[in-house]
Amino acid sequence: MLSKALSAGTSGIDAFLVECEVDVAAGLPSTTVVGLPDVAVRESRERVKAALTNSRYFYPPRRITVNLAPADTKKEGPIFDLPIALGLLAATGQAEMPRLASFAAVGELALDGAARPVAGVLPMALAVREAGLAGIIVPWENAPEAAVVHGVDCIPVKTLSQAVGFLSGELPISAVEADLDSIFESDGRSEVDFSEVRGQEHAKRALTIAAAGGHNVIMVGPPGAGKSMLSRRLPTIMPRLSLEEALDTTKIYSVAGLMDGKPLLAVRPFRSPHHTISDAGLIGGGSNPRPGEVSLSHNGVLFLDELPEFNRRTLEVLRQPLEDHTVTIARAMHTVTYPARFTLVAAMNPCPCGYYTDTRHECRCSPHRIAQYRSKVSGPLLDRIDIHLDVPAIQYRELAGRHSGTSSEEMTGLVRVARSIQTERFEGRRIFCNADMSTRDLRRHCRLDEACEALLRHAIEELNFSARAYHKILKVARTIADISVSDDIKKEHLLEAIQYRSLDREFVM
Repeated sequence: MLSKALSAGTSGIDAFLVECEVDVAAGLPSTTVVGLPDVAVRESRERVKAALTNSRYFYPPRRITVNLAPADTKKEGPIFDLPIALGLLAATGQAEMPRLASFAAVGELALDGAARPVAGVLPMALAVREAGLAGIIVPWENAPEAAVVHGVDCIPVKTLSQAVGFLSGELPISAVEADLDSIFESDGRSEVDFSEVRGQEHAKRALTIAAAGGHNVIMVGPPGAGKSMLSRRLPTIMPRLSLEEALDTTKIYSVAGLMDGKPLLAVRPFRSPHHTISDAGLIGGGSNPRPGEVSLSHNGVLFLDELPEFNRRTLEVLRQPLEDHTVTIARAMHTVTYPARFTLVAAMNPCPCGYYTDTRHECRCSPHRIAQYRSKVSGPLLDRIDIHLDVPAIQYRELAGRHSGTSSEEMTGLVRVARSIQTERFEGRRIFCNADMSTRDLRRHCRLDEACEALLRHAIEELNFSARAYHKILKVARTIADISVSDDIKKEHLLEAIQYRSLDREFVM
C-alpha cells in the first residue's frame, strides 16, 4: 500500500513542505530512503523500526520505499523520523488517521518511541501556515517555539503513540498558544545599564550616535578602559525588536539549534567570538552549511575584542556582509543565503603592550612595532567602520565619584528621537537607518551649505580621507543632526563626525 505524511525541511533559514511517501510492497525485506537524504535521514530507518516495535506496532518484513519530495532538494537531520513512522503505520493499515493530510509532523524518534526535539521548528511552522495546513505536530520541547506562529495549531507530543492518537481522533490534545506581548515584556528587560560605566561620557555619546544611525564602531584604548563594558551595553539603547525582526532573528537561532528552550528571541543578540575563530565560524559554512557569528548577530551587535589578534584573512571576509548585510554560502548541491544585518563593534589596544596612550604606564613599543600592530587591521576594513573612538584610561576620581553618569534610559531617549526621524525619512523603502543610505540618498538628505562644504573639503584634502570615509562622515553627521532634531547638517555636526575618523589619519609617533 501507499500512504503520504506531511513534514517540513529547512534550507538556510527558510523552510519548505516535504511529502513523505511510503510504499510497502511484496519482496525481500528492505528499506530504502530516497529524495537526497543525508546520513542522518538514511539512518532514520533503524530508529523508526525500533520505535515502532517498542511502541507495540510491527515493522512489516516487506520491501519499503520512502520518498521525500521534492526529490531534488537536500534533506538533512533526523526531523523526518516521526512523519516516516506515521506514513508507515498508515500504509500498513495499523492505524486509521483521518487528520494525516491536514497536519505536518516533525521530530526525531528515540528507540523507545519518544519524540525528541529538533532544530528549525519556527521556520517549519511558518511554512506550514503558508501552505494552508491546519497545524503542525512537534515534540513537546519544541512546542513553545512553534506556538509563536499564529494561525496554525501547534500540537505537542511526547511519544509516537500520542501522535497516532491525535491524528486518529482518539486522543484530544490542545494546541499550545503563545502570548507574544508577555514574551516581549518578560524577556525584553536587560540586566546591564550604561550607568554602571563610570566616566567615558564621550564614549557614551559616540555609542548613542552609533545606535541612533546603525553605525559600526571601533574603540581604541588601553586595557581596563571599559571598552568591553561599553560594548556589552550597546544593545540596551538600540530600538526594541519588532515582531518581524524577532522572527527573523529567531529563525536563525532555530535552524542553528541555539534556542535553549526559549520560544522567541525578544532582545537584540550580542555575540562576542574569540579571536581564534575560523572563517567558517565567523561567516558560516560546513558541509551542511550552518549560520556563523555574523548571522547569529543579525539585528544585534557583533563584538570583536582584540581586533588585531584575529586572523587577517578571517577579518577580510567581513567586508562583504558589512556592505550587503547577507552571507551567501555556495556548495556543489545547493546555495544558502543567511541575513547578516548587524552593528559591528570592535576593540583594540593602541599598541602591542596596550599603554601607548596611557599616561600612568610607560609604553616600551617602538614606532615600527606600533605601526606593524595597527597594520594588522586593513584599510579597507577600517573604511567600512563609521566611528573610530579613542577610549582613554579612566581616572580614579571618576571611579570613586558618586555620580553614575548617563544611563541607558537617557541615551535611549536620544536614539528614539533620531530613529523616528529616520523612519519617516525612509518610509516605504528597505532602508532602516542612516548607515544604509546610498549615494543618491546622501545627495538628497545630506546637503551642505558653503561653510560646511569648505570645511569638509579641507578635511578630506588635509587628512587624506578616502571616498568611502567621505560618505561615512556625511552619514554620521546626518545622524548627529537627527539627534539634535535639526533638518540641516550644521558645522558642529560635521566637526564631530570628522573627529570620529581618527584611524584614517597618518600615524605620528
